[in-house]
Amino acid sequence: MAGKQDKAAAKEAAKARRAESRAKRGQIFEAFKMQRREDKALVPLMLLALLGATAAAFLLGLIWDMHWVFLPMGIAVGALLAIVIFGRRVQRNVFAKADGQPGAAAWALDNLRGKWRVTQAVAGTTSGDMVHRVIGRPGIVLVAEGAPHRVKGLIAQEKKRVARVIGETPIYDVIVGHEEGQVPLRKLQGHLMKLPRNISTAQVDTVENRLTALASRGAAMPKGPVPQGAKMRNIQRAMRRR
Repeated sequence: MAGKQDKAAAKEAAKARRAESRAKRGQIFEAFKMQRREDKALVPLMLLALLGATAAAFLLGLIWDMHWVFLPMGIAVGALLAIVIFGRRVQRNVFAKADGQPGAAAWALDNLRGKWRVTQAVAGTTSGDMVHRVIGRPGIVLVAEGAPHRVKGLIAQEKKRVARVIGETPIYDVIVGHEEGQVPLRKLQGHLMKLPRNISTAQVDTVENRLTALASRGAAMPKGPVPQGAKMRNIQRAMRRR
């Protein structure tokens, strides 16, 4: 009886994996169709990568009279290059559409690769300015989006607030934008990944626990983009009084 149940469970699991794989392929195909409509250079570039790598491998194979051995390798490399080109152009298009939209930096941070701890909108204003907190191996990174003259004050307040409980953990600040000294949205993830590793994974956990305890003593901050009309300044004043 137990054996039949195990077989049935394995069958269901395999069926679920196949369904998930079909769904992913469908999503990729839809993304390709959308990108092809907006990006006329996509297909020519992908074909160029495929045919160029194939031709190069074939010609190299001729030198050693092994062109039929090199040909499949060239096709495989060309297909991989075409996929990389597709992925990067889709990513660039997505970031271009998100750039300048409220909450765009929060979205980019939520898609960070690696073990980053992201808390959205730890500070903000009713005008849509926001500061997000990221904890990782570099330490703490405060990422702001909005009007520079307003978010600089928010960053300073948040730095002062967290510095009381994190000891010597480094604090970095980033303003997302296109002005001098700012980081464009499409480069935000890469900018964070290039920061030096200053603390261990265990220290990351400790810092997160301390900041969670600090937040629990104050007013709860909303996750995600700050809704219009939210009285963020009042919340910040309440947190500072605590």
